[in-house]
Amino acid sequence: DEIVNDITKETPACFEPTLDYVVVKAPRFAFEKFPGADTTLTTTMKSVGEAMSLGRNFIEALGKVMRSLETSRAGFWTGAEPEGDVDEVLERLRTPTDGRLYDIEYALRLGATVERVAEASGVDPWFVEQISALVDLRAELIDAPVLEGELLRRSKHHGLSDGQIAALRPELAGEMGVRALRQRLGIHPVYKTVDTCAAEFEAKTPYHYSSYELDPGAETEVAPQVDRPKVLILGSGPNRIGQGIEFDYSCVHAATTLSQAGFETVMINCNPETVSTDYDTADRLYFEPLTFEDVLEVYYAEQASGHGGPGVIGVIVQLGGQTPLGLAERLEKAGVPIVGTKPEAIDLAEDRGEFGEVLRRAGLPAPRFGMATSFDQARRIAADIGYPVLVRPSYVLGGRGMEIVYDEKTLEGYITRATQLSPEHPVLVDRFLEDAIEIDVDALCDGTEVYIGGVMEHIEEAGIHSGDSACALPPVTLGRSDIEAVRHATEAIAFGVGVVGLLNVQYALKDDVLYVLEANPRASRTVPFVSKATAVPLAKACARIMLGATIAQLREEGVLVATGDGATTARNAPVAVKEAVLPF
Repeated sequence: DEIVNDITKETPACFEPTLDYVVVKAPRFAFEKFPGADTTLTTTMKSVGEAMSLGRNFIEALGKVMRSLETSRAGFWTGAEPEGDVDEVLERLRTPTDGRLYDIEYALRLGATVERVAEASGVDPWFVEQISALVDLRAELIDAPVLEGELLRRSKHHGLSDGQIAALRPELAGEMGVRALRQRLGIHPVYKTVDTCAAEFEAKTPYHYSSYELDPGAETEVAPQVDRPKVLILGSGPNRIGQGIEFDYSCVHAATTLSQAGFETVMINCNPETVSTDYDTADRLYFEPLTFEDVLEVYYAEQASGHGGPGVIGVIVQLGGQTPLGLAERLEKAGVPIVGTKPEAIDLAEDRGEFGEVLRRAGLPAPRFGMATSFDQARRIAADIGYPVLVRPSYVLGGRGMEIVYDEKTLEGYITRATQLSPEHPVLVDRFLEDAIEIDVDALCDGTEVYIGGVMEHIEEAGIHSGDSACALPPVTLGRSDIEAVRHATEAIAFGVGVVGLLNVQYALKDDVLYVLEANPRASRTVPFVSKATAVPLAKACARIMLGATIAQLREEGVLVATGDGATTARNAPVAVKEAVLPF
């Protein structure tokens, strides 16, 4: 007897794989969290995660994996350019760092030969030649009087994003201008199946990647079911500090429960370390970067391949952390239906002015705060609020760029070092509450009812990031009146923001006053902990609620407890404790 290949269902497992695609894996570093850290790569591992991409050639897969990493540079020619003349760049290449790919491209662009770059970097000349070909293509894109279809198709075949092309062709008015040109010229990706046999046998596994083929007649290989409505689930991308495997937990539970509920689940993610990128977790997997361009193309491909079926009824963005949330507004404007909490509600929770108005109407106290778009404004706000203050950029996850500031000099240093202030990217200045108990709450809301998943008491005082703080569930020192105040505040926030799905709220209790620190209308990193501590599958319940189920219905089905919730846990119940693992 032979063991059957689980992908093809046709060949035996001993059949030698034949690959007609190239896979590239790239490490994700978190040096932006530690500005003073040594970025030199040595025999000691420094990456915190990784991304993976597939393409029909190396350079296509390389371009996809570079934008999958979700750093400040989404591939060559985006973000800040490397610095120095050719000799300085070559000398820099002799020491491996996290930015060496960009230095290799820059050295070639400055005129260094493939041989000199290979000698300086220690990178095999074949790989340097691939990047050199991209440098030549860059020159073509800049010099071409008009961006014709052949050159645009070739650029996409070489892994360039619409944003990268737009950076070289300003007359196209940005990424959407390049996209519009592609639409007019009929240039779209096709989706290939990972089959391990170069299409010699039909593959039964719905595991796909995109490619821009040079042949305009190339066909996509997606063959979905047509009798079930489809739901796209956006994953969390590469692991990093603040956005790790906890979010994949929620995505996987959503995929399994929605599939059982009669939906066709489609997962989009680019992290090979996750369960969500196993080819048998969702009904269909796209191993793609989590960018606006790539997600939108998958959505259109799914819509086009429905063959008269129900099509895509919605995209889930609130389970994969900040990455999908950052795409929600643009996707909705492009006509993509977002299920659960709407993008405008997500923005409301992030906008301190609008969210502060929600709290004011509900009579909920919050630390005094202000939003600054310049140092002078930040200085005035801090002086008015009173030091110490907590400062951070808007729209961040994992405490990135957050700092407790005790005086004006330190504030000036923070503004200079850690932020790029503008009206679109203000810095938040909050009064920091010293000697306060911090409380974390995960809750579900269906629009008419709120279910408290769990109330967690931090063991450290407020001021330690929730991801680094130990916490206990149920809370050990909070009284019944404190927990009832938490319930009342959480309900008011959920209804005031317009949450449909999961909500995480952080509070600080100081001098018997409950202050609202922040609210995030998404799955939090504590969802797996709360679910396992209480034996209630919050992520599964969230997925069902986003697709129309009610909390009352889920109680009847036994998904949620029949009576009470995580805020009514008996004081003598077993205590679950979560502690962070730090790699210092």
